[in-house]
Amino acid sequence: MSATFHDLAGASVFITGGGNGIGAALTDGFLAQGAKVAFVGRSDATDFVDEMAAKHGNRPLFIRCDITDTEGLQAAIAEAASVHGPLKALVNNAANDLRHDAGKVTSQQWDDLTAVNLKAYFFACQKAAEVMAPQGAIINFSSIAYMMGAAQLSVYTTANAGIMGMTRSLAREWGPQGIRVNAIAPGWVFTEKQETMWATPESKAAFLEKQCLRQFMKPADMVGPVLFLASTASAMMTGQTMVVDAGVVVTG
Repeated sequence: MSATFHDLAGASVFITGGGNGIGAALTDGFLAQGAKVAFVGRSDATDFVDEMAAKHGNRPLFIRCDITDTEGLQAAIAEAASVHGPLKALVNNAANDLRHDAGKVTSQQWDDLTAVNLKAYFFACQKAAEVMAPQGAIINFSSIAYMMGAAQLSVYTTANAGIMGMTRSLAREWGPQGIRVNAIAPGWVFTEKQETMWATPESKAAFLEKQCLRQFMKPADMVGPVLFLASTASAMMTGQTMVVDAGVVVTG
């Protein structure tokens, strides 16, 4: 750990897609802080849960769930709050950055992608706000892809932009009840999925040239920023987007 956020010890945290990629790094990071973590995912995560329990002496709660099942997702959040106590933090992390040709996207593909990348975020926020502890935090993952106008990702980037609008509106609506809502916009984080499905030596080298910091980003690079947004260290920060991309885009 590069930092300790004392208020996260014993805190109830819920993460979507917390069993692999960036989500797995977040689960690991929150457990290292002593948080009580619940997460959902479509695939069985028993081995990962056992690994985390052995590593931290703190077993996360895994609830198998497809986040596009709104009732199932909201029931999982309610279960997490029942087991671990009112939520201190929700992290909307799960996403699908399937590449696609804009001219060939069908109505069904649009619905499928936005169900994962936007609709699930909203309804997770809705339920989390209902079961959230005082001074709770919601962190929504977006991406710099929409800021860059990335090609072959038009549905995904549309959802990314929607997440930003949703984050700002919910921050204003729920601020009076003490709930902070922020977003994090990563650059290209090289998860196993990215390395397997999308990354090539040429594309990685070209993207590295866009970065101010010439190091490939890893899932662990997202942990510190998310912990900060979940903690009272960012107590007066809401409705904001934290860009973590090694310096590709410029904001402000």
